[in-house]
Amino acid sequence: MIDLHCHMLPAIDDGARDLDTALNMARLAVADGITTTVCTPHIYPGLFENTVPGIQDAVVDFRAALKAAGIPLAISYGADIQVVPDLLQGLRAGALPTLHNSRYFLFEPPHHVALPGMLDLLHNVIASGYVPIITHPERLSYVEDHYEQFLEAVSMGAWLQITGGALLGRFGHRVKAISERFLAEGVVHLLASDGHNLKNRTPELSEARAAAALLVGEDEAQRLVQDRPRAILDDREPGAVSPPHVQPPSSNKHDGKARTPGLLGRLLGAGR
Repeated sequence: MIDLHCHMLPAIDDGARDLDTALNMARLAVADGITTTVCTPHIYPGLFENTVPGIQDAVVDFRAALKAAGIPLAISYGADIQVVPDLLQGLRAGALPTLHNSRYFLFEPPHHVALPGMLDLLHNVIASGYVPIITHPERLSYVEDHYEQFLEAVSMGAWLQITGGALLGRFGHRVKAISERFLAEGVVHLLASDGHNLKNRTPELSEARAAAALLVGEDEAQRLVQDRPRAILDDREPGAVSPPHVQPPSSNKHDGKARTPGLLGRLLGAGR
């Protein structure tokens, strides 16, 4: 598996507090079946003032520490980018990092206040050739009231990333239900750990992948944690990547209840 969203770099944000914690997180990831982790520290003006050179230096040091400790985890970098007014300019100038120097980047909306003009901002970055990956929309406090906005964002070309722990109920029943709803809609592109520590925010994916497979089928679960993440690392065009696909209930070990038609199906009038 490939984890595209993890706060494993030591002492750089609210993730791993020190090198020992970071190395133990890496060991946990490897034991869970993760072969590559993209380290994505926060870039949050006023709180986490990380820069591309600083992140690059931290990756070089951590890669050397992994090698010295004999931990077979490949790492790269990006950032969990809090939405800023000069987002597009920062991407173009290289002041804001994309994932593994690809066209894809993590786009973190505010947690408690809906972002005015979010769709316009997404339109501008997409029109400029970037693919924003909206991180953990299921955990936003206002997501129910703005749910359709996230579906519209996907229809425009944005991708959605769900947190593995959210799907397992680690953020509460409400967040778990919203995660399942996004999956049932057929709009989730990626599953990532958003790992921060060794306790309640661990850098693991296998259990969440198994939970996703019960909802969307084994093939799609594999795409969530391997195929699409690999396509991002290879910087493939989004049109060349398999879109989210929910298998019909008969092909899943599920309760057989009818699901909400996916976004494409609803756009075409399916299920009416």
